Amino acid sequence: MSNSSTPAPHTTEVTAVPKSGTTGRRRLLMLAAVLPLVGWRIQQNAEAAPLRWEGMALGAPASLVLYHGGDTQRAQAALTATLAEVSRLEGMFSLFRADSWLSQLNRDGHVDNAPPEFTELLRTALDMAEVSHGVFDPSIQPLWSLYYDYFVVGGNTQPPAASKVLSAKALVGWRGVHLSGSSVTLAKPGMGLTLNGVGQGFITDHCSAVLRSYGFNHMLVDMGEPRAVAAKPDGSAWQIGLADPREPSRAIHTLSVFDQAVATSGGYGTMLDAAGLYTHLINPYTGFTAPAFESVTVVAPTATQGDALSTALALIPISNVSARLALLHTQPGCRAICINNAGQVSELS
Repeated sequence: MSNSSTPAPHTTEVTAVPKSGTTGRRRLLMLAAVLPLVGWRIQQNAEAAPLRWEGMALGAPASLVLYHGGDTQRAQAALTATLAEVSRLEGMFSLFRADSWLSQLNRDGHVDNAPPEFTELLRTALDMAEVSHGVFDPSIQPLWSLYYDYFVVGGNTQPPAASKVLSAKALVGWRGVHLSGSSVTLAKPGMGLTLNGVGQGFITDHCSAVLRSYGFNHMLVDMGEPRAVAAKPDGSAWQIGLADPREPSRAIHTLSVFDQAVATSGGYGTMLDAAGLYTHLINPYTGFTAPAFESVTVVAPTATQGDALSTALALIPISNVSARLALLHTQPGCRAICINNAGQVSELS
């Protein structure tokens, strides 16, 4: 493992910030009401320059950098189709829409005829639960709801009673999620799922596919987790900055990425209490949340894979290097970069 110097943040196309729970900078799967086309900064008379779109998607800052070869009309058509795809998928995975497939499952404990994207993403989450030995667990929602309601809604400053944590923890267990074809059943009344730990990457991958279907081959798509499609037209790498957990607006490390995705998880993405002792990252074994000031970034072939793996690695204590390495090695083509509380950067290999 090696430390790395800190490049200036302005040298990066994207500064990666951690995915969060249902509050904070990256409130997953809550689509902004309007994603304006005027977010495109169109540079006329400069065919080599990219189109850049910045706006809100999935309740979080989102961006696209798209080299279009001067065909701005086709680029705007592709953007319209991409945002329609975001809206379609948000209608499946949102915890905030009562009519979403996820909300229906959590409410009724069972759904039939779920769309293939829903079952695909759930299968990915369950597969990560298996290889991580349950550290990653999509059924963590009852514990998240307890902490969110207690700290954010209730305004409490002390932790909830141990009995409440134990009661919520008893409803958590990924093996109680039964997926058969297009049907999903939860084993216990009161169980609930969240796909927040993998959904941003999944939607980024789908948006990348939409843009590729319009013939674009050089782009950086960030719908919560950035994915670099190919290289830049001149063959150079995309530059993605990793945020300093102690000061997330500042990049502490920069990655050069070719045709890969980058996903970052850290408790600092959503701190539920003022002291940062309770965060959105919850360990299903203990029922307690992960520390705020540390991050794990995964570079992976797809944003879906990187999203799930970074979440799981962030839940394994930084001192348990062997467990982190064992999990990393279950995912071919992935590497992980860790930033500790002192701002030291190291790579798992």
